[in-house]
Amino acid sequence: MPLRLNPTFRDALAAADRPLAGMWVCSGSPLVAEICAGAGLDWLLIDMEHSPNGLESVLAQLQAVGAYPVTPVVRVPIGDVVTLKQVLDLGAQNILVPMVSSAAEAEELVAAVRYPPRGRRGVGSALARSGRWNRVDDYLAHADAHVSLFVQIETVEGVAAAAAIAAVDGIDGVFVGPSDLAASMGLLGQQTHPDVAAAVLRAFEAVRAAGKPVGVNAFDPAAAQAYLDAGAAFILVGADVALLARGSERLAADFGAGGTETRASY
Repeated sequence: MPLRLNPTFRDALAAADRPLAGMWVCSGSPLVAEICAGAGLDWLLIDMEHSPNGLESVLAQLQAVGAYPVTPVVRVPIGDVVTLKQVLDLGAQNILVPMVSSAAEAEELVAAVRYPPRGRRGVGSALARSGRWNRVDDYLAHADAHVSLFVQIETVEGVAAAAAIAAVDGIDGVFVGPSDLAASMGLLGQQTHPDVAAAVLRAFEAVRAAGKPVGVNAFDPAAAQAYLDAGAAFILVGADVALLARGSERLAADFGAGGTETRASY
């Protein structure tokens, strides 16, 4: 029986008449991912870079959120061809690659997610969830339509190359990471520093001028609104683990003995 895959994050952004809001899913728990999927947000970022996620847990989370009207994006820990092949084969349709600082790096990533002759993705769709074990008609021929690729700019060099990165054919959008960008600028832990915010906005301008959607993470509500006003097409405004940490701290402060000082969650 032929099956149809969901639209990609690229498709969702193209169809949207407003910025798409999402949250990080970092716990590694399919149950938590499912709870977040039913909250009414537009997209979820399942993180493999800074979270206890491997292939099996990502697969379980993709399966858990699949019944909900939310778009999952998987951030891989590194953009090597083997990792990308494995994550794509387990059924991730939307990929975010961190720490991309040049157009040459972006071109290599595009090749890694495309089948020959346009790229060098390994062919194993008959064995994999990506094409639902050959139940998606002509998956190999139309794989590019089923996969969207986003890259993360989070260094000074990346901001300088933002226009060239965004212009690479096959890059569907750019996500700016203020945390590592701040570190790259010598402002570790100061994501809302005016110089960091200015660098983010320079990246925004370059990416939008190239005709690609740009996104950012901003857990601080004021920063989030400022980036939305500046043209962010997609944004992350929270994380499962941060919500649990801050919420449990509030319970301790209200009802416990002593409690824990609430900290900024961005």
